[in-house]
Order: sequence, then structure tokens, then C-alpha cells
Amino acid sequence: MATFVKPENALKRAEELVNVGQKQAALQALHDLITSKRYKAWQKTLERIMFKYVELCVDMRKGRFAKDGLIQYRITCQQVNVSSLEEVIKYFMQLSTEKAEQARTQAQALEDALDVEDLEVDKRPEDLMLSYVSGEKGKDRSDRELVTPWFKFLWETYRTVLEILRNNSKLESLYAMTAHRAFQFCKQYKRTTEFRRLCEIIRNHLANLNKYKDQRDRPDLTAPESLQLYLDTRIEQLKIATDLELWQEAFRSVEDIHGLMNLVKKSPKTPLMVVYYAKLTDIFWVSHSHLYHAYAWFKLFTLQKSYNKNLSQKDLQLIASSVLLAALSVTPYDQKHGASHLELENEKERSLRMASLINFTLDPKGETREMLSRSSLLSELSNKGVMTCVSQEVKDIYNILEHDFFPLDLASRVQPLLAKIAKQGGKPSSASSVPEVQLSKYVPALEKLTTLRVLQQVSQVYQSITIGTLSKMIPFFDFSLVEKLSVDAVKYNFLSMKVDHLKGAVLFGNLNIESDVLTDHLAVLADSLNKARNLIYPPVKKQSKLGEKHGLAETVDKEHKRLLARKSIIEKRKEEHERQMLEMEREEESKRLKLQKVTEEAEQKRLAEEYTRRQEQRIRREIEERELQEAQALLFETQKGAKKKGKKPLLDGEKVTKQTLIELALSEQLKERQELEKKLQKLAKTMDYMERAKREEEAQLIEQAFQQRLVEEKIFHEHEQLKAIELSRQHHAGDLLEKNRFARMLDNKVIFQQRIVNCRETEYNRLKKEREDKINQFIALRKHERETKRKMLFYLKSEEERLTRLREEEEARKLEEEERRKKEEAERKAKLDAIAERQRQREREAEEKERLRREALLRRPTETLSRSIDPASGPHAAEPVPVAAAAAAPTSGKYVPRFRRERNEGQMPAPPEPDRWGRQNDHAPQSGDSWRNDERQPSYGGSRTSSSTSWRHRVLLSLFVSFGASSFRGELFLRGSRLSVAPSSAVRVGAMDIISQLQEQVNSMALLALNTFGTLQRDAPPVRLSPNYPEPATNPSSAEETLDIVEQPKMMSTALVQAAKKFDALVAALPLSGEEAQLKRIAELQAENEAVGLELQKQLEAAEQELKQVQELFNLAADNCLNLKKPD
Repeated sequence: MATFVKPENALKRAEELVNVGQKQAALQALHDLITSKRYKAWQKTLERIMFKYVELCVDMRKGRFAKDGLIQYRITCQQVNVSSLEEVIKYFMQLSTEKAEQARTQAQALEDALDVEDLEVDKRPEDLMLSYVSGEKGKDRSDRELVTPWFKFLWETYRTVLEILRNNSKLESLYAMTAHRAFQFCKQYKRTTEFRRLCEIIRNHLANLNKYKDQRDRPDLTAPESLQLYLDTRIEQLKIATDLELWQEAFRSVEDIHGLMNLVKKSPKTPLMVVYYAKLTDIFWVSHSHLYHAYAWFKLFTLQKSYNKNLSQKDLQLIASSVLLAALSVTPYDQKHGASHLELENEKERSLRMASLINFTLDPKGETREMLSRSSLLSELSNKGVMTCVSQEVKDIYNILEHDFFPLDLASRVQPLLAKIAKQGGKPSSASSVPEVQLSKYVPALEKLTTLRVLQQVSQVYQSITIGTLSKMIPFFDFSLVEKLSVDAVKYNFLSMKVDHLKGAVLFGNLNIESDVLTDHLAVLADSLNKARNLIYPPVKKQSKLGEKHGLAETVDKEHKRLLARKSIIEKRKEEHERQMLEMEREEESKRLKLQKVTEEAEQKRLAEEYTRRQEQRIRREIEERELQEAQALLFETQKGAKKKGKKPLLDGEKVTKQTLIELALSEQLKERQELEKKLQKLAKTMDYMERAKREEEAQLIEQAFQQRLVEEKIFHEHEQLKAIELSRQHHAGDLLEKNRFARMLDNKVIFQQRIVNCRETEYNRLKKEREDKINQFIALRKHERETKRKMLFYLKSEEERLTRLREEEEARKLEEEERRKKEEAERKAKLDAIAERQRQREREAEEKERLRREALLRRPTETLSRSIDPASGPHAAEPVPVAAAAAAPTSGKYVPRFRRERNEGQMPAPPEPDRWGRQNDHAPQSGDSWRNDERQPSYGGSRTSSSTSWRHRVLLSLFVSFGASSFRGELFLRGSRLSVAPSSAVRVGAMDIISQLQEQVNSMALLALNTFGTLQRDAPPVRLSPNYPEPATNPSSAEETLDIVEQPKMMSTALVQAAKKFDALVAALPLSGEEAQLKRIAELQAENEAVGLELQKQLEAAEQELKQVQELFNLAADNCLNLKKPD
């Protein structure tokens, strides 16, 4: 690789190589310079080098070299001068385009020249032979040889430039310009395959832009300028796709534009959206999606009416008429009737996709087919005022086809209006982006709609009609086409008719058992009978308990979650199916692409081999022709020489071959060469004789000239010696004179020299002294700094030692205090453990005595129920022993158990007793149980005031109200009472003992109430729950003796009053602060009990509601079974 000091040298070298015809070497030299790491800084010379470089690449069609050079040049000038890169790329594309146009013009001129060469002959023999051999026409062959390589290079140029400029924020405008020029290239030369590839390239560039978001110099799509460039490029892509009628690629372009709008969440400008919807109308019309075509026209009409202020009334009327006719062209029935669930789901997704493309927002969970339909579109057109803008003919057609009822002459009324509409249309002058409107394209769809309306209205009037009469009523089509339309209408449940060709009639109406009246009736009957059977013979279930009712909410929640999970499973299966289908499509597409690639490679290989073979044949033919021409030229020259010499021409008038001519020419050349050699030998011999004689004569003359030259040179040497001696003598005399003249200035020179030396010595001494002074000052300063630093280090070290000493003393002091505190804590804990042990011993004795007393109290209510009522002894039977014991306590406000008083008297430990629930306390006493210390004060205060009996009666009454609301849940109430009345862990032992007695007393009262309620329920007469049920049978008489319904409440009241008095006595013994605190606590208990009662009441009401529903369903099922009534 040649190395150049300056880039200009490389440019000059390349120009020199081009001038001598070595373009490849020139291109390689410039390529080595551009890709060299030596020239990375941009300069103006590099731009001129790049112009020359791309020019050579275009001339030689070296696309790979051009791409490498442009990439290197982009790296060089991207951060310095982007405009230079733009100029180079524009020049590159301009040269490529010019070469392609020149090749195309040359091929056209060649074809024209071949066409007019001979008017008598259609084609030359050579063209006929080539056409038979290759199967190509003359123009195709010339295009393949001249135009195709340049077009291929131009396409490669566009691809290279787009690849270099992609995803760079500084090159966005140039990228957009290149894409537009590539689109115009595809449009101008009808290059559909290249257009598809170009769209895919641009689509991949945008995908990579979104994928690699941390890329350097990445374009920001949220910027308005960048977004506008990207949208303009894709709008141009959409235009070219529709112009080339590549509708699939056009639809993909629409999806690209919509995806770009969703990506940046910004609405484009109105002119772009007008083009967008205008092209959507063409795409949907070609794909026979008339519904979406009408919606696109409606959006286009809305944009034009809202934003185009220059829109004339005529253009507005034309656009509105097109919108309404597009809506009427939609099939009036749903073509998805009777489809499978998968097809409906696919259609729903397709509708959502199309609605998003038209910018209609729909609910994905809703029924899209009902929201995006012909009826909703027509109602939307009426609401938006489109009907007021259409022409009168279009309005009349709309009214006749949608509102009027003319079964006999409907087609005759519509036909003249369709003829007028077919003549309307044109390009809107004030709406440049709107395509040319031709209303005549809607006429076939309107004729089909008219046919369906005639059949629909006739079916409402007649039960049968002849085929001839029906054919006269529909003049648009033959009856075969009418029959085809009616088959589709019947298939999708729009009509109900039958064509009887045997009778020549058309029958309307429901004709068999599969009519709408009896449709699915057997399934409804079976469902109703199944429900009735379940109501008459319900499945065997256990008796419902209220405790199981609490699981209803959980069961409902589980069922709801199961249904949600099932829905998610269905969605996942659907997604998996779609993914599998997508994978299959991708695999098939990849296989197809691989096969296509293999086929293309094989075709390219075959074409290359064919091209190589033809080139070899052409070269061989040219060589043979050239050899023949050379042989003929040689023969001609030979014959000319023979004629000049008077010889007879060779083979004059005879037919000769190429080989014969070559042999004759070679023989003649051989003869001439031999003759020439003989002449040269003779001439050489003559020249040798002449040269020898000449040298013999001139030898004497040369010797004489040499002797004369020696004499002359000796005389010249002597003369020059004398001249040099005289000149040296003169120079010496001059030098002596100069020495004498300067000798008188020697003293002054010495004085001046001494003065200069003294001055310099003084200056040197001064500077030396200053330097020594500065050195001494610097040494003193450094010494002072070292001294200061040493003192500072000593101070810091002393201060650190002092702080360390203080810290150690503080830690020793804290450690000593910690040890002392732990010792005191251990002593205090030991004392507390001893006190706690004594306290637990006393509690065990008290619990044993209280257990015996509670057992006695529990036996007394049962004895009271069995005895007869004695009013005189009732009030005196409730003297509680614990109250007396509490009153006899030595301290006020604190309950002292009996075992403690006995222990104080006799010092006997009480045996361990079970707790209030009958469990043995087998746990070892804990040492840290400090809360049982007797020295602590009561939690609720130390004094207790006397209380009246009325508030206790109110409490008891409220408790029994709760018992009445939840009599069958007494155990739940008691548990709630225990939880509510139970004191905290900080309550004194005496208060805990009284509360335990209160709990036992509440249990006794509940037992009395429940026994009484159970007896009353057992002996109560049965009641009928519903008038639909039969009269219930009376309870069978049992051997047991039932209680008297009148006397039983009296006995219950007496027992409850006695239990209430005991309850009052225990409440009075509680160590509370007063009546207000007790009322407050009991009110809290009452509120909790009321909450429980309300919850139970709600569950009872829910059960009654379920019972009523079951009754109603039973009655309904019975009516359906008897009357065969179809349920609503």
C-alpha cells in the first residue's frame, strides 16, 4: 500500500492513473488513503478525494468499495462537518442515477437504430439466431446487457446510503430524502420487488431504533422535527404502495404509521391524516371490507369539514355523498352468524385492530360487532349531520332503501337514481389530498342492496311468488344471480325463503320445524324439568348449621377465583394457540424463504454460468474474427506486394478459408523474412569492409593531432603558473598595510575589554550574593516549618493519649456500675421469686375452694327447677357466701380469698387445684412472675362505692335480650362474654377470682334459658312456611310428659331471678372505681353481644331469602312444565 505524506498527493496520483487508463489502481490508492488511520481529522481535501472516489466507484460499478469509503468518511466528518457527508452522498446518488439514465437512453437508441436499419427486413439474421437460442427479444436482451447492471447498481446505491444514514439524529433529513428518492425510483421503473425490500429495510431500521435505546446519536422520536420526517417517509411509502397496487404492502405501511403514532403518543398534522385516511379508503375497497371503507370515508369527511376552511360546498357534497353511499354498500346482515367461538374471537380481534387503525376507541371486553356495524355507522352519520350535506339523489336512495316500504316498485324507483349517481364524481378542487371520487363504483353494491331489500319486503307481504314475477321486479340481475344472493342471505339468517324450480315459485316464511318458534324449545324444556326435579327431590344434605353459614362467603370467593382462573386459563390457552400458529407461520415462512433463496441462488448460478458461457463464446468469436481480419490484412498486403513486384496474385478468384489465408500469409511472411535476412547479411559484409578501410586511413592522422595537443598544453601550463605567483605577491603586500593601520588601536581595545570584564564580574558577584541570601532564607523557613510540624505532632499525640486514658477510665466506671446493677437486680429478683412462690401457693388453695363452691352453685339451679314454686322463700334464698367473705376482708377495696385468711390463721398450704376450665396447673412456678406481688395497687382503683340494684337489672335484661336473639347460639354468646369480661394480665388476683365466679354464674343463667327454650320449641305447634306447601302434620304424641305452656315461664322467671341476685352480688364485689365505670364496661359487653346478634339475624334473613327463591323457582318450573311456557 502506497503511503502519501499529504492527501493531495494521493489525489494527483489517482488522476495520473486514470489518465493512463488504470482506474482500478487509482480506486485502490484512494481506498487505502480513506481507510488509513493516519487521516482521521476532516479537511477540505478529503471531500475532493471522496468526490473522485465515488466517481470511480460509479464508473466501475464497485458498490462494496463505495460503501466502505462512505462509512469511513462518515466516521471522520460526523462530529465536525455533516454537510460535507451530505454533499458526497448526494453526488454519489446523482452519478448513479445519471449512469442508469444513460444506459436506458443508450438501450432505447440502440433499439430504435435496429428498428430502422432495414425497412425491407424485419430482423437481422443475427437477431433471429440469438432470439431462437436465448428466447429473448431484442429489447429484453439489450436491457439485460446494458440497463439491468446499472439499475442493479443504482438499487445497491440506495441500500448502501440508507444503511449508512440509519438511526442517526444528525443525518435524519438526508435519510428521509434518500428514502423518498428510492421510493420514486421504484415507482418510476415499476420495481415492485425492490419496493417490498425497501419497505422491509426501513421497517427494520425503526425496530432497531426502538430496540437499542442506548445507542449514540439516536434520534428522539418525541421531537416534532424527527417525528415529522419519519411520518413523511411512511406516508410517501403508503402513496407509492397504492400507486404500484401493492395492497398488502400498503396495509403494512398503514400499520407502520399507526404504530409510530402510538409509539410517540402524538397526533400528526391534519394533511398527513387526510392522506392516511384517503389511502385507507382505497385499501379497504380493494379488500372488499366495505364497512371499514365506509368508516375511513367518515373520518376523512370529518377531517375535511373540521380543518379545511377552503372546502367548497360542491366538494363537501361530493365527499358526503361518497360517505353515505359507502355506508349503504355494506352488506345489511352480519356474515358471522352461526360461526364458531374461535372464528368469533378472531373476528373480534380483527375488528379491534381495524378500529384502532381508523382511530375508533372500542372496549376490548365489549361486543365489538355490535359497536362497529352498519347500523351504528348510519346512526352516527345522521347524528353528525352528513345527511344534510349529501345530494338529493343520494338522499332519496337512502330513504327508499332504509325507510320506505315499496315491495312492488322498489327497484323501478331506485334504478333511475342509480343512473344519475353513476354520472357524478370528480377530483375535489379544494381538497388536494382527497382521492378522485367516482360514485359509479358503488352502483353494483347498491344494486345488490336493492335486490335484498326487494326480497325482504316481498317476504313480508307474500307467502309465495312466481319466479317470473320476481325477475320482473328485479331488473338488475338475472334470476341465477338473485338466487345466489338469496342463498347468502338465507345462510346468514337475513331472509327465510325457498326456491321451488319444479313449481316455478319462491316460497317465503318458516317452512319446517326448525323455525324460530320451536328453535331450542326441547333444550329449554329439558332444563326446566331438570330444575323442577331438583326442587321436588332435592339432594340429601346434612342439616344446615349456622356455623356452616360462615363458609358461604369463602365458598363464593373460591368459586369466583376459580372462574377467574378458568378465564385466565382460557386466555392462556388461546395465547398459546396463537403463539403456536404464529410459530408455524414463521416456520413456514422461513422454509418458504429458504426454498426461495435456494431457488434464487440456483437461478443466479445458472444465469451466471450462462452469462459466462456466452461471454466465452463472444470472446472466442471475437478472437476468431480478429484473427480472420488479420489474416485477410496480411493476405491483402502480401498480394499488394506481389502485384508491385509483378508476381501473380495468390488464389485470385478462388474461395479460401481462414486457415488457408493464415497459412498463405505465414508462408509469404516467411519468404519475405528469409529474403530480408539475406539482404541484411550482404549489407553487413559490405559495411565491415568499409569500416576496416576507414580505420586504417585515420590512424596516422590521430597520432599527429595528439603530438600537437601536447605542445599546446605545456605552453598554457607555464603561462598560468607565472600569473598565480604575481597575484600572491600582490595579496601579501596588501595584508602588511592593513596590519600597520590596525596596530595603533590595540591599547584602546585592551582598555575596552578590561572595562567589560569588570562590569560582568560585578554583576556576577551581586547575583551570587542574592542567590546565597535566598538559599539561606529558604533553609530558615524550612527549619521553622519542621519545628512547627514537630510541635503539632507532639501536641496531637499527647491529646490522643489523654482522650484514650479518659475513655478507658469511663469504660471501667461503666463496667463497675453495670456489675453493681446486675448484682442488685439479682437480689431483687430473688426476693420477687420468693414472694411469687408464696402467692402461687395461696392461689392454688383458693382455686380448690372456689371449684368446690362453683360445683355447689351449679347444682342449685337444677334443684330449683325440680321443686315447686315457693314465693315466700324465693327472695331469701340468694345469700352468696363469696360476698360475705369479700365483705369480711381486712383491707378495703381488695378481695382476700378464704384460703389466705385460713393460711394466716393456721399457716397451712392449700393443695393445688385445677383452673376455671377444669385443667390441672402442672407448670412449675416462674421466677420472674413479678406481677403477682401483693404490694401492687388494684388496677381499677382502691375504693369501691355502693351501687343500687336497678342498673344491674338493666344489664341483666340487656343480656337476656341478646339471649333471645341468639338462643340457639348460646355457646357463642358465652364465649364472647368470656372474651369480653376477661381482665387483662395486670388485674389483681381477687378481681380475677370474682370474674371467674361471674362467668360461671352466666353459664348457669344460659343453661336455664336454653333448657326452657328447647322445651318450648319442642312442644310448640307446627306452622306452615308457605301457602304452596301442604298443611303440616301435628307433632306425634310422645311418652314423655310435656310441660305446661302457661306454668313453664313462671318457673323460668323464678330461677332466673335467683341467678340474677347471685350475679348482682358478684358484680358488687368487683373492685371497680364506681358505678359509671361498671356501666361503661357492661355497655361495651352489651354492644359486642348486639353485634353478634345482628350478624346472626342477617344470616337468618339470608336463609329466609334463599327459601323464598327456591319456592318461586319451584312454582315457575311447575307452571312451565304444565303450560309449556317459554321462559323469558
